[in-house]
Amino acid sequence: MRDEAPTRMIWREDCSFSRKRRIELCPLRAGFWDSIRSGFLKNNNTQVVETPTTLLEDEEPLPQEIVLLERTQSDGIVEQIVFSSAGDVDLYDLQTLCDKVGWPRRPLSKVAASLKNSYLVATLHSITRLPDAEGTERKQLIGMARATSDHAFNATIWDVLVDPSYQGQGLGKALVEQLIRALLQRDIGNITLFADSKVVDFYKNLGFEADPEGIKGMFWFPRF
Repeated sequence: MRDEAPTRMIWREDCSFSRKRRIELCPLRAGFWDSIRSGFLKNNNTQVVETPTTLLEDEEPLPQEIVLLERTQSDGIVEQIVFSSAGDVDLYDLQTLCDKVGWPRRPLSKVAASLKNSYLVATLHSITRLPDAEGTERKQLIGMARATSDHAFNATIWDVLVDPSYQGQGLGKALVEQLIRALLQRDIGNITLFADSKVVDFYKNLGFEADPEGIKGMFWFPRF
């Protein structure tokens, strides 16, 4: 028998999505399915108000690199926690990170394909510098999340993970928030993910909703 299927959750753009990280949901201009259908139904009468954008038609935002945290340890070592949307992932570093969080190993060739075919790959790195060693630094992958997309309307977030030794510091929340920001910059507002029962509340606190408007996630499994 299979484990309980994860919950499909939808993120809805809110009125105050800012660095304050305070979630206040506001009414959608159109229903969830209306906002999806409006992109490909010829006789659709739903009026969707388009938000102004500063990007040209085919221009993609540049990858972002943001220092989320900087601290000096007792031995003088300076550590920065850096978010990046450049997709800088070493497969073996990712495998080590998955081992740390207890995920089952997957074929590296398939992991590589999943990263290559993702729309966005976001990472968290810990970068440490010795106080007296100029130009010497150590870079460690401590978090990752990725998103697939139709490049127009919809995106789904996958594989959100943070090194257990860095959990409880708000870094997972910052990782998902920054990934959502990167998707919004590309004018993608219908964002979904699949959440295990243990982390449903975590995603609800980020503005995700389970089964909005009665919509259910459906799963197909091979029967053999």
